[in-house]
Amino acid sequence: MMHAQLLSPRSRVFDHADPYAVSGYVNQHVGNHCILMPRAGRSLASLDHRKFASLDLCRISYGASVRVTSGALETIYHLQVLLRGNCLWRGHGQEHYFAPGELLLINPDDPVDLTYSDDCEKFILKVPARLFESVCEEQRWRYPGQGVRFLENRYQLDELEGFVGLLAMICQEAEAIQQIPRVQEHYAQIIVSKMLSLMKTNVIRSSLGSPATTFEGIADYIARNLKQDIDSEELARQARMSLRSLYCLFERNAGTSPQNYIRQKKLERINQCLSDPTCNVRNVTEVAMDYGFLHLGRFSDNYRKQFGELPSDTLKRRH
Repeated sequence: MMHAQLLSPRSRVFDHADPYAVSGYVNQHVGNHCILMPRAGRSLASLDHRKFASLDLCRISYGASVRVTSGALETIYHLQVLLRGNCLWRGHGQEHYFAPGELLLINPDDPVDLTYSDDCEKFILKVPARLFESVCEEQRWRYPGQGVRFLENRYQLDELEGFVGLLAMICQEAEAIQQIPRVQEHYAQIIVSKMLSLMKTNVIRSSLGSPATTFEGIADYIARNLKQDIDSEELARQARMSLRSLYCLFERNAGTSPQNYIRQKKLERINQCLSDPTCNVRNVTEVAMDYGFLHLGRFSDNYRKQFGELPSDTLKRRH
């Protein structure tokens, strides 16, 4: 099942431990909370944890039925993926039993009231509010005065396109022997952008402009947002046209699909940067990550097809 990819025993901090010791650690790193355990029996809690840029990644099981309560978390968002068992959530006068594969989103002003089953295991991603603010600023989306708020707090993981893969990739990167802070920061930005794109929030995304958007207007928008993860559906929404109309517009003006056009433009910008001695680049990986190329082998292959040489050769030539 998908949860096998979300943190491995290499990140283990507690194994068969006292739940209150685990709870104390969670209070330090993941968010203030209280736990209420049954008196009888001895429960065995386990916890995996990694820091990743400004995020915290955590995998937790208490080994017994436990009730977790907390006041509002104020400056942090919690994304919780249920891996095993079930978890009863109470909030906004409602309650829901979360099952494996479901995702719970907790806003900073939401009080927390959760009851884990004795076989419950969760993956928790802690995201600071300031990261949402910086992503909105970079994407030129209007940051709400009261902060970002997720309007729905329940999702099926398999309905969020590409999200599980991204979480797994972040976990893998967090467990890598060589930690690259710049790469981690990019991943953190990507996951927050993805959350804001896939989930319902109060963020108002700036539009491309008038209903009669021209190809030039769209091309300009792409050029201004090349470091972002721009997909065709989002571009069509921004341009206020159907996906089919968007494809026709690109076919007529660029002779290719929107996604190919965006990739070409990203590669051109990377080529300019790798060729320009004044452009501050330490290595190819860093600049590829900057423009959202997560699969470096595929990136090098696309680059070679477009420019007839590997990106490392372009970088070497400028020295």
